[in-house]
Amino acid sequence: MEKRRKEYLRTTENTIRIVEALKELDGAGVTELADHLPMSKSTVHDHLTTLRQHDYVTKVDDTYVVGLGFFEIGEYARKRRKIYEVGRPEVQSLAEESGELANLMVEEHGRGVYLFRARGEKAVTLDTHTGKRRYLHNTALGKAILAYLPEKRVHEILDTHGLPAATKNTITDRETLFEELATIRDSGIAYCGQERVEGLQCVAAPVLGRNEEVLGAISVAAPTTRMRSERFEEVIPELVLQAANVVEINVTYG
Repeated sequence: MEKRRKEYLRTTENTIRIVEALKELDGAGVTELADHLPMSKSTVHDHLTTLRQHDYVTKVDDTYVVGLGFFEIGEYARKRRKIYEVGRPEVQSLAEESGELANLMVEEHGRGVYLFRARGEKAVTLDTHTGKRRYLHNTALGKAILAYLPEKRVHEILDTHGLPAATKNTITDRETLFEELATIRDSGIAYCGQERVEGLQCVAAPVLGRNEEVLGAISVAAPTTRMRSERFEEVIPELVLQAANVVEINVTYG
């Protein structure tokens, strides 16, 4: 029985690896996938055939691509988070008022996941999208979330994912990070000064529920040329705090 159970789990893992490889390669044929993983061509073909039968993979000529079946599942998962339905209009308003890129993020499995993003008229285009997972330590959104998680949980996240550097400004020391998280709790605002992307700054605020459990975070991101002095330190933080406060009230009492 135990041997059969391990085989079942291995089969599930292979399916996940194939789907992730299709995403990474932006579509591929059986041979390319088998070489990339590596995995036997017969195994790859069997998994792809099953996924295709259930509408999770489509085939164009000899190339397989991730199907829209996953979109339906992803949208269902997103809508299960009350903060998404409540936060979406506030993030949209925040983007319009600031003219920049506004974001809503939650934590899952120790990573930050973008639930919703809205673009103002001046918003920059970044290498992120709804559903994208990011490290928590190098974004304002992530640090706003970490600041209100139990300390034991933060250590678990760092033990699992580490503190990899994205730029020369990324915090890679645990003690330094915890000092910044304490500052965030004091002010209610988290800043990111080119810690994930050179030339980009971000301001975020946590969204808290009852007993100050953190539900997610809201932010505004913009180029450093538009995030200076008073705008970076006062104007944008006030807008973000107001949006987060509205979401908190609606999530908790709505």
